[in-house]
Amino acid sequence: MEPSSSSAAATTSSREKRKHGVPTAHETAKRLKTEQESEGVEEGPHMPRLPRISVLLDRLQHPITLNELTELLHYAALGKTGGIKQPSWCRLHHQRKVKSVNVVIVQGLTQSHFYKHYLTMRHLRTNYSSRVTFTPSSDNVASRIFGSEVPKSDDPSHSQIRNDSGLHTALRTHPVITKFGTQRRGLTAYVITQEEMIKRHFPVKGMPGFEEFVCTDSVDCVTDSSPLYGLDCEMCLTEKGYELTRVSLVDSDGNCVLDDLVKPQNRIFNYLTKFSGITAAMLQPITTTLRDVQEKIKALLPRDAVLVGHSLDSDLMALKLIHQHVIDTSLLYRKEFGQRFKLKVLAETVLKRQIQTEEQQGHCSIEDAVAALQLAQYFIKTGPRQVVENYLEELWGYRIEEEFTDCASASTPSHRFANILQTLGQSVAFLGKRSDVALDLSNQQWHSSDKEVLASFTEKAQVSVPLGAPVLLLLRPPEGLWSLSGAAVQEGESLIQNILNLKWQSVCANLRDLCVVFAGPFPVGFSEREVKRLFRCCGPVRKIKMLITTVRVHAEVEFELLEGAVLALKTLNGFHLQGQSIKVQRPVYESTLDLDLTLDALMGDTLNTSHLYAVKLKPSMADRINIPTKANGHTLDIKTANQMLPAKANGKQLKLTTTKSELSQETIRETFSHFGTVERIILPAKPGKHARHAFIKFESSEGKWAALSSTEDLLKDDYIICPSLTPPHLGSWVSGTTTQSTVDAEGEDKERTHMHTTCQEQEVELMMRKLDRRLRKLFRSLPDYTLSVVVLLGHTSAQGHFPGLCFMEVKKGENSDPAVQA
Repeated sequence: MEPSSSSAAATTSSREKRKHGVPTAHETAKRLKTEQESEGVEEGPHMPRLPRISVLLDRLQHPITLNELTELLHYAALGKTGGIKQPSWCRLHHQRKVKSVNVVIVQGLTQSHFYKHYLTMRHLRTNYSSRVTFTPSSDNVASRIFGSEVPKSDDPSHSQIRNDSGLHTALRTHPVITKFGTQRRGLTAYVITQEEMIKRHFPVKGMPGFEEFVCTDSVDCVTDSSPLYGLDCEMCLTEKGYELTRVSLVDSDGNCVLDDLVKPQNRIFNYLTKFSGITAAMLQPITTTLRDVQEKIKALLPRDAVLVGHSLDSDLMALKLIHQHVIDTSLLYRKEFGQRFKLKVLAETVLKRQIQTEEQQGHCSIEDAVAALQLAQYFIKTGPRQVVENYLEELWGYRIEEEFTDCASASTPSHRFANILQTLGQSVAFLGKRSDVALDLSNQQWHSSDKEVLASFTEKAQVSVPLGAPVLLLLRPPEGLWSLSGAAVQEGESLIQNILNLKWQSVCANLRDLCVVFAGPFPVGFSEREVKRLFRCCGPVRKIKMLITTVRVHAEVEFELLEGAVLALKTLNGFHLQGQSIKVQRPVYESTLDLDLTLDALMGDTLNTSHLYAVKLKPSMADRINIPTKANGHTLDIKTANQMLPAKANGKQLKLTTTKSELSQETIRETFSHFGTVERIILPAKPGKHARHAFIKFESSEGKWAALSSTEDLLKDDYIICPSLTPPHLGSWVSGTTTQSTVDAEGEDKERTHMHTTCQEQEVELMMRKLDRRLRKLFRSLPDYTLSVVVLLGHTSAQGHFPGLCFMEVKKGENSDPAVQA
């Protein structure tokens, strides 16, 4: 039975009204088959679960290696079907729904360059929700990725498709083959397991909501010789939802053993005649009840019977019947991404029979039951491989083309990643020099510019790409696209050369400038140690440089974190020290002219949307701090888009009190849970010492803004706060964005006195802008639900170790690109 889309709309409306309650049996029955079978719609009553990627919290601040990146690419391409486990450092959720994979490798760029040109790199900073530091590798990255060995699986079923040389490459990842394999088996192989029945909302004994359902008398296990019975039901819409109006049951030979009209218990709103064929006149003399047909079915079914139907869960819901052994033809002839074929389409294509025609007044439940039964019998008799090969083009829209294989290589299956991709019919599109990859990739396409790659993407997006085609852009892995770029821009070599020739220490010094404040004047004799003790209340201090003149004493304070400098400006500017007021201000360098824009962008970074930075002061210090409304001419009030948030939570005035002075998970949760659910707390601290500051992640941004609106109340409880600015993957802004080698302090100061922009730096800025723009074009050309990975490789030289950066995102669609929308 397949009700109308209007009925489905009614179902959705009714479900919304009761979304907070426990669904009853008849409410669940209202999930109509059309809702499940219509093309392009995800199965199940919930919103579709989209693929996404996230980094494990305990690995967020640990740089990943090339081997760990390869782990992700193996899993993205092959998944659990290929026997590959989730990566050890991240999670790719719903991998089976990822349609393709795109990798861009950018040589010569480091994490420092990204944050130095943070405002310029708008696409990378706004469209990628996961970011992690990358450890530079001296190896050829592309060769290492494709030459890596794919882990062998202990489960023989995982390697069946990979090593079946007799199976055409176009069929190896077909949804029917990946589920049922290639061998012809008995009916028990296609009986739905109890776990899957629960997942797909079949009525199951003992599960909540099915207490009033009637159970058939079934044996615990069926055999391949157990009888099949076809079942189909028709329903109408009543004041209580969808109720049964007709039930038909046929035996293994297609003979009808039961065909009864049923009188619903409740008042009928819509007979759904167009689909059910039921009219008021037909039901007027009927006295048969739901309980009557339940007893008839129990009496007719042998104890080892297997019920067959199309979207059978809806029929059993309408019958309020629990049967342990079922086969659902909508799950045998399965499509990609959870979509289902209509029974009418399957009958016409496979059985060469017209059902549910326009000439008929509604569906015939006997006809539908026989069609479902015969479809199951054909599938079992023919086997999944033959079914797919017979109807690959008619049902799934693919056409097998002749392929030539090397018999010698086929006799010894290889576990090398490149060979497995080739076996699966996947090509590699490469942008760069052929010599950049010291590896034989026989199934590949070489492009000399990004324009050729984009043209290839556009061409493939405009046509239906069959399985087994040279480039498979629109299909989920392992048929998806692999794109590797030497520089991701046509002028790649010149970009790399400019980057490598740029003074590394100058880049690092510019980034450190964001954490620097000047302070003074201090009382005569005020020491470096005393300055550090004063300013560390705002965050960890990296270095103090005393600036002593003949008249007054000043200091240059460099924090480890961006937040430390922000809080110093906010809380210590105007601070009274031994009877005199000190001034805290930013240095004026060329690198800090756009500082306010950079900090605003970092505050709005997708990685920081719900993060807060907090410092716990000593009570004596908190009493001496007055938070001004402005610092250096900039308003410090934290506001939402249009108005200040009140210092209330759930309509109540907040009273912030804690019983402990030490900064701990317990005290932070006790204080900040007033503003919203606290999801995570990070307490950076050196071994053996108490943490002085914390990063707090709320479940939503509302909690963060509520806390920021209560700054004065929190100060009474000895807390000073500001929005998080340092990206979560960096434990320290300074150490995370600068070289890890020892740098002469005098050399640093020397760099800061020569901050005039050179022609070379201007050229690099222009190149970075081009790079970001072309990466955006590439990203926009990718199919939806493509895993996009961009790797800035970093650099290792005698000057130091400069980490790279890895960006990851599963593209959700054109509308999710804020850079494009802007």
